[in-house]
Amino acid sequence: MSVIAIDGPAGSGKTTVARALADRLGLEYLDTGAMYRAVAFAVLRRGVDPDESEQVARVAASMELTLDGGYCLVDGVDATVDIRGSEVTRVVSIVSAIPGVRTEMVYRQRAWVAARGGGVIEGRDIGSVVFPDADAKVYLTASADVRARRRSDQDDAGDVEAVAADIRRRDEADSDRRASPLVRADGAVEIDTTTLGVDETVDRILGLLG
Repeated sequence: MSVIAIDGPAGSGKTTVARALADRLGLEYLDTGAMYRAVAFAVLRRGVDPDESEQVARVAASMELTLDGGYCLVDGVDATVDIRGSEVTRVVSIVSAIPGVRTEMVYRQRAWVAARGGGVIEGRDIGSVVFPDADAKVYLTASADVRARRRSDQDDAGDVEAVAADIRRRDEADSDRRASPLVRADGAVEIDTTTLGVDETVDRILGLLG
């Protein structure tokens, strides 16, 4: 089973690089951040208070979730666009910090990989928690300005300063949470993508694989 773990903060290029890498290797790709956004979407849709950790954990355990490429189906509803919306973005850090939610998502992530015999998995705790024995572990980073511009372009947000403020908030929340904080995993190779294109970054990762 071949597992490649790609971690890093928002705007570091994880999603684009992971998809391109998976294509080059002929492996499937999993965006674990979309899974946590799907939980937030389900919580909001069911009218559950995001601060009620036990109720949120029950939603995470009971919801039906299908991720296929860029397509996201939650409880039979197409949430592909909505999981990237401002309402979900506002609460996803709260939801994803709940230990019960993380336990359920880690279980689902491992099951996803086991069913496919491997894959390229990207998120914030893949190399440190989900797959500490991954065949390759990469931690992507980039300058704060570049990360804000990328995320602004990706979400078509326009206001780079507002996006930068949101990224700082997410970074702090992800790094300070007790359950599976954002860290550079032991053995992970850090790649700064500030001045690198997608193909250059993928080439560097492929070089690590020998």
